[in-house]
Amino acid sequence: MSKIYSVGIIGYGLSAKIFHIPFITDTARFKLDAVVQRTPKPQDDASNDYPRTKIYRSTEELFNDADIDVVVISTAPNSHFELASKAMRAGKHVLVEKPFTPTSDEARELVKVAEQNNVLLTVYQNRRYDRDFLTVRKLVSEGSLGRVAEFETHFDRHRPDMPTAQSWKTDPANYSAVFDLGTHLLDQAVYLYGLPKRITGFVGSQREGNTIGLEDSFTALLHYEDGLMVTAKAGVVSPETDQLRFWIRGTKGSFKKFHLDPQEDQLKNGLRPGQENYGEEGESKHGILTTTSEGGMTTSKVKPVESKGYTTFYDQFAKALDANDAKLLPVDPGVSADVIRLCELMRQSSQQGRTLDL
Repeated sequence: MSKIYSVGIIGYGLSAKIFHIPFITDTARFKLDAVVQRTPKPQDDASNDYPRTKIYRSTEELFNDADIDVVVISTAPNSHFELASKAMRAGKHVLVEKPFTPTSDEARELVKVAEQNNVLLTVYQNRRYDRDFLTVRKLVSEGSLGRVAEFETHFDRHRPDMPTAQSWKTDPANYSAVFDLGTHLLDQAVYLYGLPKRITGFVGSQREGNTIGLEDSFTALLHYEDGLMVTAKAGVVSPETDQLRFWIRGTKGSFKKFHLDPQEDQLKNGLRPGQENYGEEGESKHGILTTTSEGGMTTSKVKPVESKGYTTFYDQFAKALDANDAKLLPVDPGVSADVIRLCELMRQSSQQGRTLDL
């Protein structure tokens, strides 16, 4: 009989409620056994939502719980290094929410701690399991686009006003769009093509009245040996009804996709994995493939790749745990450390006004 892994999650905010617990409970190989929530409120109390789950007020209680196999860290990024280190030294396997760590040095140190303690460590780069990205990956791998010359990946929104709600995401000392949305976009590029040869970055703010220096927007150009140019971009001034997500151009064709993968919005609206229409989007939102031939160019809509969505991440994590094999992890933490290094170089490039070699 397959082992069921007991999971303890640190933090009970949006990340835990929307991006982890629904998939932990949807995956037969995991059981939500404990939640660390330091300061519950009457309308936000994990003990009310999960009365059969152990509720702890400190991380030490969780680390000392011999029943816990896996610790999920869903707290602010500046706490990731310390919490992951302590959890792994307590013999727990660890899943860290993105961004992995604030610095690439910390990320590489965590990889060493995992190896030293014979535990598995992975990072929640869940957008590898967006159906539109899986579709892009299929088109690229099967050669439908030929040799790709330009690859654009966007996460643009129209939010021109400064946020009023106070959180770590409104603190310039703890937040940058580069380490938030940027880690998703750069991870997808590195997953497909590996590390670039050079990087050019533009980081700053598109909002008026941003007196605190919050980095809300960026553009990164990744220069590859074979001439491929990857553009990764996120902005907050983009008044479009159809936001561009992917635009990929190659010698045999191009693929253009608008709108984000629907899973995040569906989860926020109460839909859960396994329910009808989860992960589905209407045909009107399918990407457009344009291909060249002797007779000219033809266009067609591309049905997204079939997928269980973010549940696949946890399915793959269970396989890695079963074999105690880091090679089977859904996300290699070493690659995530490389992505954090790219984020650092993007900011450095922007500050210095020049293209940097890796």
